[in-house]
Amino acid sequence: MASLRFYTLLGCALLTPSLWAQQPSPSPQQDAKAATGPLALLKQIDEGFVELFNRVAPSVVIIDTVRNQPNDSGDAFDFFFRSPDPDRHKGLPMPDPSNQSEGSGFIIRQDGVIVTNYHVIENADKISVRLKDGRRFQAKVLGVDERTDIALIKIDAKGLPTVEFGDSDAVRTGQLVGAIGVPFSLEYSFSIGVVSGKGRSNLSSILTYEDYIQTDAFINPGNSGGPLFDTDGRVIGMNTLINGIGRNLAFAIPSRMIQDVAEQILTHGRVRYPWLGIRIETLQDNSSLRDQIQGIDKGVVINTIEPDTPAYRSDLRPADVITAIDGVPVTTARELQKQVLKKKIGQTVQLTVWRGKKSLTIPVTTGELPGMASTRVKDNSAATPTPTDSSIYGLTLKDIDKEAMQQYGLKHRKGALIAEVAPKSPASVADLKMGDVITEINSVPVEDAAAALKLLREHTSKKAILLIVERNGQKTYAVLKRE
Repeated sequence: MASLRFYTLLGCALLTPSLWAQQPSPSPQQDAKAATGPLALLKQIDEGFVELFNRVAPSVVIIDTVRNQPNDSGDAFDFFFRSPDPDRHKGLPMPDPSNQSEGSGFIIRQDGVIVTNYHVIENADKISVRLKDGRRFQAKVLGVDERTDIALIKIDAKGLPTVEFGDSDAVRTGQLVGAIGVPFSLEYSFSIGVVSGKGRSNLSSILTYEDYIQTDAFINPGNSGGPLFDTDGRVIGMNTLINGIGRNLAFAIPSRMIQDVAEQILTHGRVRYPWLGIRIETLQDNSSLRDQIQGIDKGVVINTIEPDTPAYRSDLRPADVITAIDGVPVTTARELQKQVLKKKIGQTVQLTVWRGKKSLTIPVTTGELPGMASTRVKDNSAATPTPTDSSIYGLTLKDIDKEAMQQYGLKHRKGALIAEVAPKSPASVADLKMGDVITEINSVPVEDAAAALKLLREHTSKKAILLIVERNGQKTYAVLKRE
């Protein structure tokens, strides 16, 4: 109660004219000190923020969309763009779950070309753009790239203010950044923070290419598609994801990726990506395989080679460890992906690969990444072939005959067909499946079931067994451990 009385009295005192009149005016000496001391620096920072906003804001736009049907596909972004607690922000409009929504964008060409997020305009029947000066235009879609969540739209206007791009690769963790957007329909909101991380990935299950800049600048629903910029007003990213509202954990697509996607859409009408046709992971993340490899502890493991791809037509094998591409070292899957994306479609690259106990150089000519159509994996569990040979490690193997080739869609008879996998066996733990074909055991080619059984029985060491396997046309590997 005493604290309340104190603050009440203090408030009254501040409002009493007589008390204000008793305050002495600053002396010339105090004014001179303020002009050169810490207050002067504070004033410069204050003016700098104002100038920064005024420099970037005219090129930022507000995007309103209308959909005749609900945007069901947008549900995958709920974790990033909607509040888990509707009462948490009482008094502020939450993202509209109906057929109308609002987002941000920024102008990259004076003739009205605008960059925004794909999810902002996804499935929109009508796109309206509002400029800082109040003008409103209807927009058309020039092109989108679902893999990066980037879209280009255009309005019929000329002489518009445009953003200046900065170099996202040169961005440093800790540097100051600003953001402008429409959080909760509060137009042209400006927030300041720092870059709190770089190269963030694996944040969304629906995006293929992720290389986010992380920031603690306040970014909320409605900031999507707006710019993240440095203290020179140069755009270094596009605000895209938030991990919960009010957590100061937001992510932006780097400007390098935005510029590349925009250029391809403007030139070709779509985005084309170079592709090898392999599924990969970082060697250090795979403890079971790491224990099988001698002489190397860093690199990128080839998990699977997709059928009818550049990698399938090369000498690459599952369980190969890629250590460099065209002489550039790679130690993580993300680094390899970034290096491949820098190549041209149809370009031959030299992959440095560790296999067994030696380093190889394998050329691969890149192809074009196919569309995002989903692939249905054939279910091989419907029929069980009759085993014709004995079992080991929970595996029952048989030779490949015409019936098996037809049943499993196999193209040749070399290898040992897995006819059964015993539950809770070493084979089951290794994720081997009925219908898989074992083609190599510890780098020794396998011609038939008898050869495979012989090699498996001869394996007496405590080390696990490395199997090369074909599954549904793919080449992959499995690590089989003794019980």
